[in-house]
Amino acid sequence: MRRRELIALLGGGVVGRQLAVCAQHGGVPVVGFLHYASPNKLTHLADAFRRGLQETGYIAGQNVVIEYRWAEGQYDRLPALAADLVHRQVSVIAAGGSVAAQAAKNATTTIPVVFTSGADPVATGLVASLSRPGGNVSGMSLLAAEMATKRLELIRDLLPRARAIAMITNPAYPGSHSEMAEVEAAGRSVGMQTHRVAASSPRDLDSAFTTISQLSADAFTVGADGFFITRREQFAALAAQYALPGIYPFPDFPESGGLLSYGLDLVDAYRQAGIYTARILKGAKPADLPVIQPTKFQLVINLKTVKALGLTVPPSILARADEVIE
Repeated sequence: MRRRELIALLGGGVVGRQLAVCAQHGGVPVVGFLHYASPNKLTHLADAFRRGLQETGYIAGQNVVIEYRWAEGQYDRLPALAADLVHRQVSVIAAGGSVAAQAAKNATTTIPVVFTSGADPVATGLVASLSRPGGNVSGMSLLAAEMATKRLELIRDLLPRARAIAMITNPAYPGSHSEMAEVEAAGRSVGMQTHRVAASSPRDLDSAFTTISQLSADAFTVGADGFFITRREQFAALAAQYALPGIYPFPDFPESGGLLSYGLDLVDAYRQAGIYTARILKGAKPADLPVIQPTKFQLVINLKTVKALGLTVPPSILARADEVIE
């Protein structure tokens, strides 16, 4: 450790714990990476996190160690995985997803936590405020739910005759209620009826599409829950089976065969989380790091899916697209 970094850690009051961890790994700090998914599903996000660390001077395997804990899509495993990282006295916990972030926050009040959260981090109690988080937690707000109005406007532009839309939410996701409220408000603003359909398991998703079909919804939209990202291929298959247009919160969905997405660049959010983690390793305190809110949003369209559904994308939407998948 450099002398300046040691002084910063002393000022943060956590030097004893961090020096103990560093001693176990030859003086190299250890970062715990806690995630709701499985490594084979979202490796690109872990890669982005490492890039953020590297941009700030930390290279995994050289001057920082990363211990990965994947919940394999089972939210109930996250508390135990978080507790294990706390027991190992890691220097920082990087928590991917709202549920993982809450598990890490519940597990420790001293180890810094850097999150990426689609749910409102203030409403769910992760931080006191966006500008002054307080405590040991800060990170990236994905602002996914707040994009509901834009997504419904895109559906209206794509399907001018659409009058009803289904919103698929996961009751286990902390932001599901506020997310649905946002969609309902957006529906009223664009003159569209909204239906809530719950799903928290792969089998639930099959049932959800049966329900949407019975509701005669013209299209569906998907919540920002991490579980849904891990099931993006299933979403694409079911949407094709029922010939239902869907709009999603992240580019991962159209890249896997979904129709279109509007939201932030999730890969960049994880890169930013890596940068924040590096800043904390260098002595910054989470309480002093404002929660980052994205300013750039992406519209991604899968033209193959457009054609399969027999749709025509208006030139106005194509002109706004950041990426068109052929």
